[in-house]
Amino acid sequence: MSTAFIRTLREDPADAEVASHKLLVRACYIRRAAPGIYTWLPLGLRTLRKIEAIVREEMDAIGGQEVHFPGLLPAEPYKASGRWSDYGPTLFTLTDRKDNDYLLAPTHEEMFTLAVKDMYSSYKDLPAVIYQIQTKYRDEARPRAGIIRGRDFVMKDSYSFDVDDAGLEASYRLHRDAYERLFARLGLDYVIVNAMAGAMGGSHSEEFLHPSPIGEDTFVRSAGGYAANAEAVTTVVPDPVDASGVGPARVVDTPDTPTIETLVDLCNEAYPRADGRPWRASDTLKNVVMVLTHPDGRRELLVVGVPGDRDIDMRRLEAAVAPAEAEMATDDDFEGHPELVRGYIGPTAIGPNSPKRRVEIDQEGNERLTGSVRYLVDPRIVEGTSWVTGANETKKHVLDLVMGRDFTADGTIEAATIHEGDPAPDGSGPLSLARGIELGHIFALGRKYSRALDLTVLDENGKAQVVTMGSYGVGVSRVMAALAEANHDEHGLTWPIAVAPYHVQVLATGKDEEIFSTAASIAQALDAEGIEVLYDDRRKVSAGVKFADAELLGLPYTLVVGRDLGKQGTVEIRDRRSAERHSVPANEAAEHLASLVHQALAAAAGDQGS
Repeated sequence: MSTAFIRTLREDPADAEVASHKLLVRACYIRRAAPGIYTWLPLGLRTLRKIEAIVREEMDAIGGQEVHFPGLLPAEPYKASGRWSDYGPTLFTLTDRKDNDYLLAPTHEEMFTLAVKDMYSSYKDLPAVIYQIQTKYRDEARPRAGIIRGRDFVMKDSYSFDVDDAGLEASYRLHRDAYERLFARLGLDYVIVNAMAGAMGGSHSEEFLHPSPIGEDTFVRSAGGYAANAEAVTTVVPDPVDASGVGPARVVDTPDTPTIETLVDLCNEAYPRADGRPWRASDTLKNVVMVLTHPDGRRELLVVGVPGDRDIDMRRLEAAVAPAEAEMATDDDFEGHPELVRGYIGPTAIGPNSPKRRVEIDQEGNERLTGSVRYLVDPRIVEGTSWVTGANETKKHVLDLVMGRDFTADGTIEAATIHEGDPAPDGSGPLSLARGIELGHIFALGRKYSRALDLTVLDENGKAQVVTMGSYGVGVSRVMAALAEANHDEHGLTWPIAVAPYHVQVLATGKDEEIFSTAASIAQALDAEGIEVLYDDRRKVSAGVKFADAELLGLPYTLVVGRDLGKQGTVEIRDRRSAERHSVPANEAAEHLASLVHQALAAAAGDQGS
């Protein structure tokens, strides 16, 4: 410790909000270089490398072969696949001195595809699994939580190449099983959920989420086994309603109703329902004005209609409109749209209901809607449903506005929040909500990239077949953050032995030379047994500071050489995770502790076969 590149901090960094971020910085595992960008210090790098080693072992076990592509890539393959534009502003792009376009790779599907195209030409070459562990780059709009969501991050990405869909299914299952073994070895709880493919594309994808209250992903589960990321949940669409008994729509005065709750209260007081039941928030139709920024830079206003008891879930909305990015409309966006009366927007002035709506044909012969803002509604807003919504006039709403009779929409969109107790799409019961950290994501890509980049092989009949692909990622640096979130207490980190930067920390706590010589001797003996040791040999640091640092760093075992050495000839062994302590004779300490470490390592490796 006297020479190690380690300087712990007593105070939390000002920009840290979650435990993993605070502790990894305080314990000198990482240091902030810029927003969303971190330097890996020796302790952090040792832990990261151990996680990588476990990932590598599991990939090698399913026949994966490791490569390493550059992080700086030419633009042409990404333009061919369409992702040069699809990624939008999250893609780091640059030009060289000759004005050639380049990017910092957010992921490497195109490069893997071209590598296989360059080297393989026959069905006999397949199947193949190729992987790398590499730093990726994304211009995150909101980097947060330290290394959980950064602008550069370490990821394992692997790719399978098969002749047909049956081969892809087998490769997908191989990776899925490998991920289950991987996260079991790391000691991380996980849930496998259906997910959106997003800019990656493909027919099917699943995420491995670590349940955590600080997770960015909301996921749902049912007692019957359904599990999905909230972005991938589809609404159970109700049947159309017979609205023949609903009277004509009527505009009413609704002053002082800035919220859905105040609107419902006023309606119950001033405009009671004919059927006697009270108005509820779910009877109201909330119309929210959004702005979509498309990859080509075009900005589009979009109004999204959802039941008033729900809000817009921005992650669900962005998944639905990808590759466009979505944000709330600003004052500037409302200019030029007098039909959008803030707080009182109703469907009769927008979408296909607007008298200004026109259908134009562009130069390519495609139809384009002009003259009114596009209007999409929640799937629950089915034909015959009756709503309380804005009348497009200040301080006025309209009652009994019936979908299909009084208004229509340009389509539906899955953008509303999911509520606890909503029905599962597969009929397996009510949904419960939780939050999680995404650890891994697997995609059945199919032929999107191989077709775009002309990756084919000759089959047994000599006919060219487009190769089918799978893509499989693990966020290695994010896994480290998840481990820190799952393994800490009020004093510091509590690493599992499989990933701890060192197995043992030896503390010399005192001033006598015998204490330091004994501690050094035990450390050397442990090292000879293959145990990774960090020896706190600092002479002018108090025992209290050494204990505090040891707890902060979180190594699995601490061996304390102190006053008991002279009194009883013993040293103390502390288990950081269980907090158990026991004393052993100093001359037996190295052998005893080495045995504990080897047993713990064997038990951790044993999870591989569980």
